[in-house]
Amino acid sequence: MKVASFNVNSLKARLGNLKDWLREAKPDVVCLQETKCTDETFPRGDIEDLGYNVVFHGQKTYNGVAILSKHPIDEAIPGLPGDDGDEHARYLEAVISVDGGAMRVASIYLPNGNPIGTEKFSYKLAWMDRLIAHATELLKYEEPLILAGDYNVIPMPEDCFDPKAWEGDALFQPESRAKFRELLNLGFTDAFRACHTEPHRYTFWDYQAGCWPKDKGIRIDHLLLSPQAADKLKACDIDKEPRGREKPSDHTPIWAEFDL
Repeated sequence: MKVASFNVNSLKARLGNLKDWLREAKPDVVCLQETKCTDETFPRGDIEDLGYNVVFHGQKTYNGVAILSKHPIDEAIPGLPGDDGDEHARYLEAVISVDGGAMRVASIYLPNGNPIGTEKFSYKLAWMDRLIAHATELLKYEEPLILAGDYNVIPMPEDCFDPKAWEGDALFQPESRAKFRELLNLGFTDAFRACHTEPHRYTFWDYQAGCWPKDKGIRIDHLLLSPQAADKLKACDIDKEPRGREKPSDHTPIWAEFDL
């Protein structure tokens, strides 16, 4: 079973690229971020025509998350618990039927947090606290669980092309990285790092300053696995090819294969 995460940076702008990638990569489950569309304008038919069940949680212009699955989706839960006043569409959780049981998947678009020293950075850290609290509860189900998405966190210096260039950015602040480690320390496995030890593998390249051709990227899209999912992990990698297409997202997919 192949599970992927892809920040598409606007479904309207990247729908053709997404459909091409779905046909070629053939993932079983895909978590999308930054769909940037309301539920009413989500291109459900285009995705269903490719054989996927679809659930989504969107808002106009900003954010937006979705989960696509070739397997039945038994339950979909939009929104991260812990703040009833938070209307940002950044979290969607689904229970998916697989052979012999079920797996739980969440599509996550964690706040960027820039600039530091503002309420945006405070919101990022508070959102991470809510995610840690919710993940703690989810682990009690003792089921295969994948927290997939754009975390807007660079975990380690080797996950960016130049650590000094990111010292003043919310994605690389000690507080952001510490909360990411706190999440991992609950018992989650970083799927990519479980399969790869080499430095300088990236999932995001800015549109500016020739970052893509110069490979000046960062690794901020992650698949975090519960122990039950980690036990089934067979492979994980970053698919750079979509980033090189015409009018691409600034992110590229990350995927993992499981023996479920």
